[in-house]
This record gives sequence, C-alpha cells and structure tokens, in this order.
Amino acid sequence: MSSGKLNIYKRPNFNSPRLLLSFSGWMDGGEVSTGTVKCLIDKLGAQRFAKVEPEGFYIYSFPGSMEITALFRPHTKIKDGLIKSYEIPANAFFYSEENDLILFSGKEPNLQWEEFAECIFSLCEQFGVKMIYFIGSVAGLVPHTREPRLFCSVSDAELKETFQHYGVKFTNYEGPASFITYLTANCNKRGLRMVSLVAAIPAYVQGNNPKCIEAVTRRLIGMLKLQIKLDDLRAVSDEFEKKLSDIVQEQPELESNIHKLEEDYDNEIFNSEMGDLKKWLEQQGIRVD
Repeated sequence: MSSGKLNIYKRPNFNSPRLLLSFSGWMDGGEVSTGTVKCLIDKLGAQRFAKVEPEGFYIYSFPGSMEITALFRPHTKIKDGLIKSYEIPANAFFYSEENDLILFSGKEPNLQWEEFAECIFSLCEQFGVKMIYFIGSVAGLVPHTREPRLFCSVSDAELKETFQHYGVKFTNYEGPASFITYLTANCNKRGLRMVSLVAAIPAYVQGNNPKCIEAVTRRLIGMLKLQIKLDDLRAVSDEFEKKLSDIVQEQPELESNIHKLEEDYDNEIFNSEMGDLKKWLEQQGIRVD
C-alpha cells in the first residue's frame, strides 16, 4: 500500500541507504532530535527530495488554555497588521548520495499514525532502505557537566549485539507510546530494522541545548561512519556549558543539587560500564566506594 501523502519530487542514486529520523514534539527535549539532524543536513549539504503532506495528520484546534493550544496550532508572524508568515507542519526528506544517507525532519503526527508510517515505509521500499535510525531526547536527572546518556530500543534482538558496543543503555519502560514506538514495532513486517536512540538531557535546562546536540551528533557520526568535523559545534557547546555553570554558581541550592546529580551519574557509569576496572581495582586492594 502506498499513501498519496508521500510526495517524491527527485530520485537520488543510492547503493544501500540508511534513514535517520527526527521529530519535534514529545521526544525533542532541548531540540536535540531536530537540532542533531539539522546539524547533519547542514554539514553534509543534504538536499530536499521528498516530503509528507501534513493534511489529516495534525490537530490544529485543541481545547484548553493558550499554553496548551499553542502546542498544536500553526505558527504565524504578523507585523504592522500584515501576515508575514503562516507555518504548517513540515515533514521533509533530505539526501546525501555520497554518504548513502537519507535524513528526515518532521513533526510527530497527532492522527493517522498508520498512514504516516506508510509514507515512511513506502519511501524505504522505493529507495532500498533496510535500516532506520531515530534520534530523540527526553528530560532526565542528568547534570549539564556530563555527557547525555543514550537509551536504546530495537526492532529485533540481533541489533542489541551491534549497539551494545556503542555504550548505550537498553530501555526499560512502560507507559504511553510514541509514534517512534509504533514504527519500531511494525518494521519487521516490512523487512526493515530500526533502532531508537534517546538521549537523557538535563531537565533543569530549558530551550535549545547545544552541548547535548554536539554530544549526540558526535555519537551518531561514529555509528553512521560519517566524515564530519564538529570543531565549530564543540566551541558553541563549550561556551554554552561555561555560561550555564556561571549561572549555576550564583544559585547555591541548585549548585548543590547538581553536585549530587554528578555523584549519582559518575557512580552509575562506574558500576554499570566500568565493571571490569572496578573489579581489578578491588583485587589490588583499592577501595572504590
């Protein structure tokens, strides 16, 4: 089945392409999902070649307070009484032939998940995609002075062996599902494999988070075996962390809580990811607690 909402207006030449997905919405804390893919699109010079038409996939008028309804309504800009822009959700595919990579940036659909998924699966079938990656982010008890941890879920057990070597932690979760979970659960039916990588980022940092975007982009570059320099992004990341640390120092209670987060983070990393080193140290009579 092919959805009429998928509009492919150029046909790039690939060998064995991978698809990387990002969505604004529920799992885009710190704009890490959309920000990471935007960074890769810019760095790779990726060009648009397809889109998913938004009609029928989104709720625009939702009852509730202005703060709630603002999450659903299209964005507009009016200046001196004239409408300058009216933005409906954009769902675009970009390509980099040189890297055998398709990148998608869009907004998680509110409605018709099955049809939206069909748009993605249909594009995969037409261009020979066999592996789908998703990058996302959620707020967690993570200090801004540490690397965001990646939590992973996969479409089949064999992929666990591949991704355990990247220092990810496999997800344990029960609760409301995302569209990404729907995609992952239905990949095997279409002969596809999928991995969802979700970064846990500091809950106390609001808005765009350059440090987490840089860290996640760097991890993805390694997984996708891309040749990209991130010197400029790292400089922005370092400056962001410095400014944030300066602000934290002015709030003793927050600073104290962050120190506790750092201790918990370091202990968990040491116990779960450096078990061999811990065992060796204890054999040498060196206490690690």
